[in-house]
Amino acid sequence: MVRLRLLLLLLMLMGTASLAAERSAAVRSPGGTVEVTLTVTGEGGLRYRVSDRGRPVLEESRLGFSLAQGPNLDSGFDWVSQSESEHRETWRPVYGERSTVLDAHREVRVAVRQRATGLQLVVVARAYDEGAAVRCEFPGPLPTGGLTLRREWTEFRFPAGTEGYEEHGTEGEYARVPVGAIRSGCEWPLTVVYADGRHACLLEAALVGYPRMRLGPLSLSPGALVTELHSPALIEAGGTRETPWRAIIVGDRPAHLLERNDLVLNFNAPCALADTSWIRPGKAIREITLSTPGGMACVDFAVAHGFSYILYDAGWYGHEYDDAADARAVNLDPKRVGGVPNHPGLDLPAVLAYAKSRGIGVFLYVNRRALERQLDELLPLYASWGVAGIKFGFVQVGPQKWTTWLHDAVRKAAEHRLMVDIHDGYRPSGFSRTYPNLLTQEGVRGNEHMPSATHNATLPFTRLPAGAADYTICVYSPRIKPTRAHQVALAVTGYSPLQLLYWYDEPRQFSGESELGFFDHVPTVWDETRVVADDIGRFVAIARRNGAAWYLGVITGDAAPRRERLALTFLSPGIRYTAEIHENGDPPATTRSRRLAVTADGGLDVSLPPAGGLAARFVPEN
Repeated sequence: MVRLRLLLLLLMLMGTASLAAERSAAVRSPGGTVEVTLTVTGEGGLRYRVSDRGRPVLEESRLGFSLAQGPNLDSGFDWVSQSESEHRETWRPVYGERSTVLDAHREVRVAVRQRATGLQLVVVARAYDEGAAVRCEFPGPLPTGGLTLRREWTEFRFPAGTEGYEEHGTEGEYARVPVGAIRSGCEWPLTVVYADGRHACLLEAALVGYPRMRLGPLSLSPGALVTELHSPALIEAGGTRETPWRAIIVGDRPAHLLERNDLVLNFNAPCALADTSWIRPGKAIREITLSTPGGMACVDFAVAHGFSYILYDAGWYGHEYDDAADARAVNLDPKRVGGVPNHPGLDLPAVLAYAKSRGIGVFLYVNRRALERQLDELLPLYASWGVAGIKFGFVQVGPQKWTTWLHDAVRKAAEHRLMVDIHDGYRPSGFSRTYPNLLTQEGVRGNEHMPSATHNATLPFTRLPAGAADYTICVYSPRIKPTRAHQVALAVTGYSPLQLLYWYDEPRQFSGESELGFFDHVPTVWDETRVVADDIGRFVAIARRNGAAWYLGVITGDAAPRRERLALTFLSPGIRYTAEIHENGDPPATTRSRRLAVTADGGLDVSLPPAGGLAARFVPEN
């Protein structure tokens, strides 16, 4: 009997020890709505989960890493310590979709140590009322040569019934599918819709010196996704010591994903530049003839229509894919100008001088081949020429090496007071807060592909929660699929501090169309942004304020016409506004313009065909 009692007591003690071995720390957002919980399991595994007002956003998901050598960092951890902090500040970006940004969050840090290796890890979780994020830090000491993370095992386990807007390739199209059907290599941001109608957007923030993330299915776990890195990650002394933030924006409606997208900026360091007076957002027109007269005409057009820049695109220094092409001097690509009889040539210094005399800046396109080879020569040279900025072309993205190179290139450009537009595969993770000379980037299926109206009506809630997208709007090309009114409205439904307008167009095509006067007035940066209607892929209405004036962009997808009465509650109460409206005419391919007086307590009747659009400017009377 004594032995039996001793055995029972031992079993009870073992059970108690097992339960005590599992420890958790939870952090709630300042408003108490969003909660993140970090757990070290009895086996020493790392887990996290996220909820919003008690409803699951991400169910318990694993954190961990596979190493190139030695035991993996996925189990056998002991809890060392935890600490909590709270942060609240309102800061002013150099430019943005809002003139002020609130950063209010609570943070918990859980330090752990792996028994087998002695390696230390800190798991950090933040909770905002707008969303949540986790990341891992490696405080050291590290093995000689650092740690090579062969794979990151950050899981995202969604509740049953969740669907996502899957996209492959950074200029791909979107398809709404069950999360369990998402294939390997899915891009972020990933917008998801829960079974109860809530929405969230999963993305990467503060990606600076680490491999880029994609998403893939988690084996044997339907409805769960896991990080897929473009390359192994090297964690080393004096280099990268943490992963990017794995962040998620939450909301009841699609609108919240765009209205709360400053969350991405809040994960990044404050502006590193003491003087930002030379950084000027604005509109630009592309010069497509690669000639001196063409450049002069674009400068005159820019002055007449309120633009700030012209852009000389690929071909001005030779064939962009030719590794021998020298971006230090003009040498026109014969393939781009060979079909032009008696081509007048390009005197770039003359165009630069003329542009400067008229208050217009010049951007130059440079392919990554020349940038990788000549960057340290090109930056001071272009600064001496008086160039305003560089458009980086076909940059290499994904592996840690190129992530580091690209952000270093933006930093170096800032040293020479050069602004940057990164094209092709790069997507924003908030670095423009730290280095606002990075005005914009592509990473979107824009007018180079002539996408559908449905695609355009999807972007505000799938791609744009991550930040600005250089879509390259145009209006005259016969290849455009939506209506012209739709194209004009894209200047508001999209966001890009450097907005390229008339992309495939030339100044000689402009004949004073009233609806294109909207481009003359519309700004590229904003004091306030509101989503008025948010039916993804079908109907989108976005209002943005710059100073006292409001601008409204409304677009429909391809599927059906739409009749709505839009509330104008975004306008200031008690003020009478004159609304200048440009919308589809009859037939829809044409555009009509009208004016009317409106107030905040009124509404605007909208009747749009499939692929239609409406662009409106609201100016206070008096």
